[in-house]
Amino acid sequence: MLFSTSVHEPIRQGQVTLTLRRWKRPQAKAGGRYRLHTHGVIEVTDVRVVAREDVTPADAWAAGFDSPDEALAGLERFEGDLYRVEFRYVGDLPDERAALAADDDIEEGEQEEILARLAKMDGGGRGEWTLDLLRLIGANEGVRAENLAKRVGRETVRFKADVRRLKALGLTESLEVGYRLSPRGAALLRSLGPVEA
Repeated sequence: MLFSTSVHEPIRQGQVTLTLRRWKRPQAKAGGRYRLHTHGVIEVTDVRVVAREDVTPADAWAAGFDSPDEALAGLERFEGDLYRVEFRYVGDLPDERAALAADDDIEEGEQEEILARLAKMDGGGRGEWTLDLLRLIGANEGVRAENLAKRVGRETVRFKADVRRLKALGLTESLEVGYRLSPRGAALLRSLGPVEA
């Protein structure tokens, strides 16, 4: 669950404690923890579907807006139900993935382990996709997930889940819009060399 950089500090200060999202299926759950891409972690305390008219001025204020209309204005272009998500800031927790992603000194044994894990993902019945997706992200830094998903003929929700699996290995990083290879991911692709035609 991503937030605009402009609200990260208000979230850390406890001024923003709610977000409104439009999703086809819930993308957050109560008790789930999510990282702000600058720094810090939030914990979701409540997720519920609401009607547009149920959004109160207090909800809008908690989401960082002056009115319900302002809070809802940017959501009309999205499909799905309207979700009201409450959360609290829990602080700067260590992010092992960030340290892993920054480590571009991949030793031979580590590379074999990474490739074995990617091969296991590739063995799920879809054929080989992991390295292709890494190369796609490497060539399209900051491109919206929806656009990348269309290029590979994948539903956006499933595409994002694929990227999260690569992120868990320290190979990609989320941006405010889109993704990029982490230093570790870029080092892996460099070590593998160009794709043979």
